[in-house]
Amino acid sequence: MKQLVILLTMLGLNTTIHAQQQVIHLWPQAVPGETVAKQPAVVTGDSSNHVKRLTDITDPILEVFPAPAEGNTGIGVIVCPGGGYSILAVNLEGYEIAAWLNQLGYTAFVLQYRVPKKEMGALQDAQRAMRIVRSRAAEWQLQPEKIGMMGFSAGGSLTARTATLYNEHTYTPVDKSDELSARPAFGILIYPAYLDKGNNRSLTPELKIDAQTPPMFLFATADDPYSNSALVMVGALRDAKVPVELHFYAHGGHGYGLRTGNPAGKTWPALLETWLKTAGKQVPQKL
Repeated sequence: MKQLVILLTMLGLNTTIHAQQQVIHLWPQAVPGETVAKQPAVVTGDSSNHVKRLTDITDPILEVFPAPAEGNTGIGVIVCPGGGYSILAVNLEGYEIAAWLNQLGYTAFVLQYRVPKKEMGALQDAQRAMRIVRSRAAEWQLQPEKIGMMGFSAGGSLTARTATLYNEHTYTPVDKSDELSARPAFGILIYPAYLDKGNNRSLTPELKIDAQTPPMFLFATADDPYSNSALVMVGALRDAKVPVELHFYAHGGHGYGLRTGNPAGKTWPALLETWLKTAGKQVPQKL
């Protein structure tokens, strides 16, 4: 059943089980640091490998995919698609992931953060998204202290940045939701990139990891050109005594999402499903 839902989502077909219910605009008025007027995201002309690619995002949004009422775990996951901070692979690493999370009883929020080449804007969007979801958790029967973040490739970079820079004040508060913590309850990094930009491919200096960094799950493969990111991140988390789980496989490459036909894409979902069942026990009750 899960594979059928994923296939239908890949093909852009509607399913009654997993339907987007709501769109939340992160910034009701001006977008901080944005010089271009708000406009809908632009779909690029490249749809190779059945991937819908978005760019020119100036009005960041969250697309909400509520968990089914029966089996709702009370846990939410903000999903950050990848795309090199230039585009967002919004179906491959967004909608298809949301459908899978819904099957497991998690409410998913697909984040359309600013691109292209707006890394600071993306961090502002991610922090704001975390605070909005936390402030409105009751709408989706979620526990505010159990809102995590998940990212792929550049989205994994954004997730890591949000999880380590949550105390950085990157924008002027907009409303009461900005009084809440931007710290994800947990972080999930699937084939993350750009975490090894330090000297000699060491941890990116921007990332500040300490004992308060949330628990994390990482998956990567040895034949992924970005896989050193996962290794240095896990080393830093281990040194800080942060609960972390790494799965590092031989083959799979990069950018596979959870589509069939790739051994890595077939493997990580089951591993993460198991980890998610225990991740909540590692999360502090007060953020």
